[in-house]
Amino acid sequence: MNENRLKVLLERVKAGETNVEGALSELRDLPFEDLGFARVDHHRSLRRGFPEVLFGQGKTAEQLGSIAASIAARGQAVLITRLEADKAVGLAARFPQATYHPLSRTMTIGEPEKVNGKGLIVVMSAGTSDIPVAEEAAVTARIMGNEVAEVYDVGVAGLHRLLDAREVMARARVFVVVAGMEGALPSVVAGLVDKPVLAVPTSAGYGTSFGGLSALLAMLNSCASGISVVNIDNGFGAGYMAALINRL
Repeated sequence: MNENRLKVLLERVKAGETNVEGALSELRDLPFEDLGFARVDHHRSLRRGFPEVLFGQGKTAEQLGSIAASIAARGQAVLITRLEADKAVGLAARFPQATYHPLSRTMTIGEPEKVNGKGLIVVMSAGTSDIPVAEEAAVTARIMGNEVAEVYDVGVAGLHRLLDAREVMARARVFVVVAGMEGALPSVVAGLVDKPVLAVPTSAGYGTSFGGLSALLAMLNSCASGISVVNIDNGFGAGYMAALINRL
């Protein structure tokens, strides 16, 4: 249930097209539906503007399918993150409208009802190895109703590549900048633009990158203003936050 569907339901009651008992039947599973192994938060779209997101890791295909069906049955878009390819095959057979994004290990079912974003979200990656995390951010922002542009492999080892993207950068309302290794790209981008920069450290790098900790600490200690940092490899978190900012 989301705000638009609730308004439609109330208008139908007001117009006499459905009775109170019928409306109660549709609202019975608010605020959540107990599936035994999960309590699906159907009230989240009303509170946050987007339905509950499914974290695929650690859940069985059957559990994911039941939760996704519960959300989709109410006409809402479904986003599953960290979804292994073998589980995606079974889910795609159950949901013909599903799209699996293998690079980011995400699945979307359905489309956003409307464009909620006020402008363009630009998702950037320092290197090709950072693209899977960047794609998780891009998929998240798109299913939440935003226009997204990707600018990949523009790390500080070749700054001329970044400067070549100045035209699309000038159109952005918010940036998601993904980098591993020394994590320098968000600082460079933030020094060039007057929009919020959401920095995402990745675990890409050699031994002393400590699985992304080096990039995380570098981003937290950036001398450029206007940077906020999410957890290592958390493209979803950055994409979600970018979508919230883009609604304001």
